[in-house]
Formats: sequence, structure tokens, C-alpha cells
Amino acid sequence: MAEATLSDAELARQKQINDWLPITSARNAKWWYSAFHNVTAMVGAGVLSLPFALAELGWGPGVVILILSWVITLYTLWQMVEMHEMVPGKRFDRYHELGQHAFGPKLGLWVVVPQQVVVEVGVCIVYMVTGGKSLKKVHDVLCPSCKDIRTTFWIMIFASCHFVLSHLPNFNSMTGISLAAAVMSLSYSTIAWAASIHKGVVPDVDYSYRASTTPGTVLNFFGGLGEVAFAYAGHNVVLEIQATIPSTPEKPSKGPMWKGVVVAYIVVAICYFPVAIVGFYVFGNRVNDNILISLEKPAWLIATANMFVVVHVIGSYQIYAMAVFDMIETFLVKKMNFSPSFVLRFFTRTTYVAFTMIVAIAIPFFGGLLGFFGGFAFAPTTYYLPCIMWLALYKPKPFSLSWCANWFCIICGVTLMILAPIGALRNIIIKAKTYEFFS
Repeated sequence: MAEATLSDAELARQKQINDWLPITSARNAKWWYSAFHNVTAMVGAGVLSLPFALAELGWGPGVVILILSWVITLYTLWQMVEMHEMVPGKRFDRYHELGQHAFGPKLGLWVVVPQQVVVEVGVCIVYMVTGGKSLKKVHDVLCPSCKDIRTTFWIMIFASCHFVLSHLPNFNSMTGISLAAAVMSLSYSTIAWAASIHKGVVPDVDYSYRASTTPGTVLNFFGGLGEVAFAYAGHNVVLEIQATIPSTPEKPSKGPMWKGVVVAYIVVAICYFPVAIVGFYVFGNRVNDNILISLEKPAWLIATANMFVVVHVIGSYQIYAMAVFDMIETFLVKKMNFSPSFVLRFFTRTTYVAFTMIVAIAIPFFGGLLGFFGGFAFAPTTYYLPCIMWLALYKPKPFSLSWCANWFCIICGVTLMILAPIGALRNIIIKAKTYEFFS
């Protein structure tokens, strides 16, 4: 009898914890929530560096890599949506839970969690920098004669709204923010390529590689690969987003989730391809690592686009931060036996926002970090980890279509993971002479 009550008490505690944790507390999302969240997670500030990535990759290879990345990441995203409920009656609500199912309880954690943490915390830090720099750009464009305000203060201003927004309980409570962010990403991407067309091709435009030496060209190419990888980062939160959709044996969550993903990927294509191709076509190899910085006129339009970027990265930051909050809170409540409470949540989330803000202020180098994070952590979680899990769990016949497709993605992903950080590290080292910490 005591055992039964113990297990009942345990079950009650499990339910209490699940009802409190941000990922599992609300499971009433609609398919369009998944579309907003996926667009917000995917179309990040990375889209603004795509013309720069194309300049490093060159016309032919650049366009091929852009299209290939779109196709591969859509395929791996489909795999993750399918694997969410591959065990009847069980849902893998988090990336690491699927990893543990594929590789075992210990190894699964070690394979997935470090990479996921690097991606999610890395994105939050880069978005702090982006948000601060975009606010500074709005100020500088609208008031060129005003006193210059350091980027540090703009990052603090950007962070201030996150100290409030990070206390939203779960994904569903931030659908409005996600929708605004998704609309903004479409808007500023359109402004970026439309304003470039309006500006017209710059005089004596040059489409050749920027570096004068072969090693320089090759290493720039590697860096460009990382920037493209950074643009496809939504996989890190896809299972967490799917966990918010209701599911029954008759109507599994993968139906509405996949519908949302397809809509999101169409929006991604509408954002990415015109920005990358038009931006490179207009500015050639002199394009900045943020296309909006290359565009100076008309001032009001550039200020508006930068303001849209700010609203969008507010939403993106929250989506990635929510997954981190879930990890931290799960650890504190399940492993450290803290009781679920407002005080615990307030303390952990405020500390996390403060941490990302301080790191962003300390190292505000945008382009180099994009490529480094893009290759080092995004390639595994986006390009090939889903394929390895698929091979481990479904065991397709050797040399069948599924087997070949997965191995192709794995080879592309591993190549990307090895090459991209090399190029990005070189970029960071070259620019390190001009970098200033706490600038």
C-alpha cells in the first residue's frame, strides 16, 4: 500500500513539474503557432549576412550551397518532426530526450546537450549584439549630429526588455511576440533586397573573391560556409515547439507541426534567396557583413529596417532562451529537488539574461562569431545529428534511398563542421587587432 501511495505521490509530483516547466505546461498550440515560432527561430540576423557569405563563396558555389542547405535542413527537420512520437504513447519533447532514446541515457545527454547549449546560448549572445547594434544604427541614421552613444549602452537598452519578457511562462504565452517577429523578419528582408535594387549596382562592382591569395580565398570560403549554416538554426528548438501541439493516436502532432514547418520554410526561401542574390549582385565583394549597414539611403527606410530587426531579434532571443530556461529549470527541479516556484524562475531567468548581456557587451564582434558558431555547433544539430538518429532508430537497408540520403547529409554536415570554424577563426584573428573588448 505504501508503495502504491509513493508511486501516486511520485506521479503527482511528475505532473506538477510537467505543468510548471515551460515546454510541457501548455499543449494547446495550433499549426500556425508552429509556423510563427519556426520562422522566428530560423530567420535570424543570419539572413543579413547572406550577401557577405555569397561574396566569400562566389556566385556558382554560393547559390548551390544556399539551395543545398535549404533542401538538407528541410529534410532533417522533417525527420525530427517524424521522430517526435515514434514510440507509441510517448513524446520526445526535447532534443536531448530523442538523443537519449537513440544513443542511450548517458551518451545521449553528452552528445546532444553540450551542442544544444552552445547553439542556444550562442544565439542569445549574438542577438544581444545584433539588437544593440541595430538600435545604435537607428539612432545614428536618424540623428547624425547627435552625440555618439557607445554600443555597450545600446546592448543594455536592448537587454532591458528581456528582463521583463523572459518571465513569460511558456511558448504559447509568447505567440503574439513570435507573430510580430515573424512579420518583421519578412519586412526587413524585403526592405534589404528592395532597397538594394532601388540603389542600383554600385560603380565598378567586383564579383571576384576578396582575398588576393589562394589560402585567403579558401579560408574565406570556409567562413562563408559557417555563415550559411548559422542561417539554419531552427532545429535546436523544433521538438520543443512540437511539444506544445496537442496529440492523440488518431491525430498525432506531426500533422499540424509539418504544415507549420512547410509554411515557415516557404517564408525562409522568400527571405533568404532574394536578400543573398540581390545584395551580392548590387554590392559585389564590397558588401558589409550586415547588408543593412551597406545601405545608407534613404535614411528613414534604413532606420525602419533596423527597428524591424530589433523587434525580430527580441522574439528570436525569447524562443532560444525559452529552451534554455526549460533545461535549467528541469535540472533544478528534477535533479536538485528545488520546488517549482516563482522565486526560482525569477532568479534563474534574470541571471541568464544578465549573463548573455554581459558576454555580449564584452565581445561585440558580429561576423566572426556567426561563422564560428555556425560551423562548430549548428552543423551537427541541424545537418547531421537527426540523420544519425534516424539511421540508429529506423535502420534503413544499406544503399536504399533513405540510407543514401542520410549519409549524404552526414558527409555534408561533418565537412561543414570541420571547415567552417577554421575560416571563421582566421577572420576573428585578422580582425582581432581592431577588436576592442567592452567597446
